[in-house]
Amino acid sequence: MADLEVSIDQGIATLTLNRPEARNALSMEMRSLLDDRLHALEGDSTVRCVVIRGAGDHFMAGGDIKGFAEVLDEPPGKEYWMRRIHDIHTVLFSIRRMPKPVIASVKGATAGAGVSLAAACDLVIAESDAFFTLAYTLIGTSPDWGSTFQLPRALGLKRAMQMALTGERIDAQNMADWGLVNYVVAPGELEAETAKLAGRLAGGATRALGNAKRLMNSSLGNEFEAQLQLEAELFADSASGPDFKEGVTAFIEKRSPDFTGG
Repeated sequence: MADLEVSIDQGIATLTLNRPEARNALSMEMRSLLDDRLHALEGDSTVRCVVIRGAGDHFMAGGDIKGFAEVLDEPPGKEYWMRRIHDIHTVLFSIRRMPKPVIASVKGATAGAGVSLAAACDLVIAESDAFFTLAYTLIGTSPDWGSTFQLPRALGLKRAMQMALTGERIDAQNMADWGLVNYVVAPGELEAETAKLAGRLAGGATRALGNAKRLMNSSLGNEFEAQLQLEAELFADSASGPDFKEGVTAFIEKRSPDFTGG
């Protein structure tokens, strides 16, 4: 069995982190497959929403600590670790560039790199008994994989600092109150509620959703004038597609729009 499984149904691509015996810890194979599959989905116009989930009872328990232990007898040096970390950044770039929504569907443990992966997604839906822990300092290292970019923006600096310095477990409802989780659902309802959310997004105006996503992400680094210019450009781009005509027509006719993603 591969460490990542991919299925596509009705415009929804589901990526399943598939190491349930290790709480879906991030293996080298999983890293490579995530990179490959996400890049392929970027350009697949038949896919209109992406869901990332974990097999079994957990989302992702972080990096493969047993794999780390294999290199400790002969420490490889800073250059090894720098390259190992940089090599996985392309996964984050792909999620951020993805011109369609990406949902993290979370249950059980989400630790270390799992928090980073969930935070990189556009929306997070979690079972109420799920928990999040940044955990890096508990094994003697500092956070990576974009968590120190995403978490201060989502949670505020003090709460992000709390997660980074203490490694405390934060439950899903608290993470929703803090700003990382969008939806909290009852245990056992995650799959069905994720399907509802993904279906709603996959049935939306995909070009407009992708442009809205790009605008929100760009606002973190743009000055006001640059953001207004980008808004104008992307409104014009959205309005040039067939879904704009369908949306306006449906509104006037007082019916639900039938978007095709264009």
